[in-house]
Amino acid sequence: MTDQISIVQKYFDKDHIKSVENFDGHIIATLENAPEDKQKAEALKAELLSLEGVKKASVVFVRQKQQESAGIEKWHLPNIKHIIGVASGKGGVGKSTTAVNLALALADLGQKVAVFDADIYGPSLPTMLSFENTPPVSYDGKMFEPFENFGVKAMSIGSLIDRDTPLIWRGSKAGGAIEQMFKETNWGDIDVMVFDMPPGTGDIQITLAQRIDFDGIVIVSTPQDIALIDAVKGVKMFEKIGIKILGVVENMSYYVCPHCGEKSYIFGQNGAKDTAARLGVRFLGEVPLDTNVREQADEGTPIVAADPDGALSRAYHQIATKIADALKN
Repeated sequence: MTDQISIVQKYFDKDHIKSVENFDGHIIATLENAPEDKQKAEALKAELLSLEGVKKASVVFVRQKQQESAGIEKWHLPNIKHIIGVASGKGGVGKSTTAVNLALALADLGQKVAVFDADIYGPSLPTMLSFENTPPVSYDGKMFEPFENFGVKAMSIGSLIDRDTPLIWRGSKAGGAIEQMFKETNWGDIDVMVFDMPPGTGDIQITLAQRIDFDGIVIVSTPQDIALIDAVKGVKMFEKIGIKILGVVENMSYYVCPHCGEKSYIFGQNGAKDTAARLGVRFLGEVPLDTNVREQADEGTPIVAADPDGALSRAYHQIATKIADALKN
């Protein structure tokens, strides 16, 4: 660790070095109130990557909340009151499904809600919200009109490309595409925007965390250890950047047998709940494993809309209520 800090000091003043952390071979150097120098940052990352055992290196520029951003422009839209990110340390844990159903549940609470699909490498909102193969409309040639289904507004990069076309973009290009869609959509007045983040803790996630004025992040994980390890990385990354963690959602918590009603903890029991307690963040609730969630998402009708009075919808509504209460404080 001493060698890593001394390398960072070669490029940036030690007074600006907030922390240098190594998460299983991913070094994150966090610089506070430092001028954003991209050339120095790239050179620093290259030297850190040359160290033995280092798989990835990231340089994060942050500022104290009381001070103006040191050269980092925020993507601010004044007509959006609150933005919450839904994130996960790894893919395959049901993050996007959680984001969509929480958006619908927040709308059921009387909020004006939008959901933005920033999962640029695996956009799934067009499928889940029934606007797949429908191109966005622009009346003036400058601003996109959001899609609106089930009481929420939505936009996704997936509405601009064929579903089978992979996006082979580096972080800067991906970030530029997200910025354009975010800022050039006619959202109207929104109480809460749910931001479906790309999974993981790489450069694009760090860029979004820097540029978006998040009111907080919801971390989604399944109960097994391999998912929780990555969830912990996600919590620590956002905390390092200075973003509040609203809490942890445990997805696929258990399976209820449709014949006997017995619960089976397929991926382990209370993993996310215990991890949240260890990290000192709020546990927002459990969502059981149920084929109806997958089937309804694939058919373009999220479970909160398809079965509003069912047990799954109640779980999402309870989590949404906790999030709405947190945004009031």
